[in-house]
Amino acid sequence: MTKILVIDEGTSSTRAAIYVADLSRGDFAQLPVPLLSPSPDIVEQDAELIWTQTKQVALQAAKGQKIDRIGITNQRETTIIWDRATGKPVHKALVWQDRRGAELGAKMKTDGREKILNAKTGLLADPYFSGFKLNWLLENMAGLWERANNGELAFGTVDSWLIWNLTEGKCHVTDASNASRTALYNIHTGTWDEELLEMFGVPRKMLPVVMDSNSTFGICSLFGGEVPITGILGDQQAALMGQNCVGVGEAKITFGTGAFLMAQLGETPKNSTNQMLLTIASEIDGKTNYAMEGAVLNAGTAIQWLRDELGLITNAAESEAMASSLLDNGGVYLVPAFTGLGAPYWNASARGLICGLGRGTTKAHIVRAALEASAYQTFDLLEAMAKDGIKIEVLRVDGGMAQNGFFCQFLADIIGLSVERPQDLEMTAMGAARVALGGNGEHGSSNSTSFNPQMNAATRDKNIQGWRKAIAATLV
Repeated sequence: MTKILVIDEGTSSTRAAIYVADLSRGDFAQLPVPLLSPSPDIVEQDAELIWTQTKQVALQAAKGQKIDRIGITNQRETTIIWDRATGKPVHKALVWQDRRGAELGAKMKTDGREKILNAKTGLLADPYFSGFKLNWLLENMAGLWERANNGELAFGTVDSWLIWNLTEGKCHVTDASNASRTALYNIHTGTWDEELLEMFGVPRKMLPVVMDSNSTFGICSLFGGEVPITGILGDQQAALMGQNCVGVGEAKITFGTGAFLMAQLGETPKNSTNQMLLTIASEIDGKTNYAMEGAVLNAGTAIQWLRDELGLITNAAESEAMASSLLDNGGVYLVPAFTGLGAPYWNASARGLICGLGRGTTKAHIVRAALEASAYQTFDLLEAMAKDGIKIEVLRVDGGMAQNGFFCQFLADIIGLSVERPQDLEMTAMGAARVALGGNGEHGSSNSTSFNPQMNAATRDKNIQGWRKAIAATLV
């Protein structure tokens, strides 16, 4: 039976699992990869640690088994530059939450370049995307641009970095789904775009080769024999495939460090006029599928903050019972804009707040407000997508926060849609397994739990109005 080693390199941890052809999961391993954030604008990781932790979990999951294929899914946009000769990074990895490219983004919005960017990439002028981070590094590290222009340096998102190491420096490649998140790749022509490269000051020599998502990206010899790497997808695109969202309008949202709503568009791209993103969902056998996406920058981070910085909970699971112990939120709202606000606001300078505090406010209210925030942010994304003509009838959820029954029910109540939670929440890994098998539509989990709206209209409207006031205060 075919065995696929799936590497799932996320923002807070890196994981590996063995899947077989029917997409059932076997051995699994996971290790943390710490974030380094000395200030709100700086979010980094040790790129070498990303690789060593990933290698370790892959070896643990494989356990000497015969591996037939490798699939990779990864945190997107995170930017790494390394020396081609030594294979060593020249700087820490700039994580997708890093905001040091905000000044360039603001300039592009005012001078009209954002329109060019959006037309070619489907993205907006925000430091979330790799091109802004790459520009910051090239302009702020002495001699870096010259070395890149001489062909001495390689740039890649996390998938490229992992493949470079898995193939022992033989392959510098990426797939179309990850390339589409760099702000350097024209998603309509399928090429690195010369005008965009000039706009960001990026030498073409440092860029990886872009391939179909189900290509053979290279050969890995680290797990016994020669094992082909046969699939790559960015994590949110992988979750879309894992959730089997193949029909136009079928949608999922993944609640991890951030929250990412993605709706399938099929082969017809559609630019948003409401601050959503157009992206490549996958490129299989030369056929490009597109998706519309809304990105929330902070979701699970709010729960981590409650645990690690405030000490209100000792683990994420406690939040469900605490939130459920209250009849309502007591008028308390938490906007987790720790690193700015993503869609549909795209405000890099916004910062978080808690409002509506009273003498009767307890820690349970704060915990509940942190959970509710992701539901309200999802409502904002769905409202924007509806204005773009994207009709979503059922929302499929996955990721760590989806384990929380209170949250899933509150989400259904606020968005007014049925929420479907699969039995296996590891949809990013399942999507990577699917693409490694060729990316066909025959696979996918059908076992799910449904959460249907129960809240009355008046209460729902009151809650949403309270959220809108909180957002308005954040944006002041």
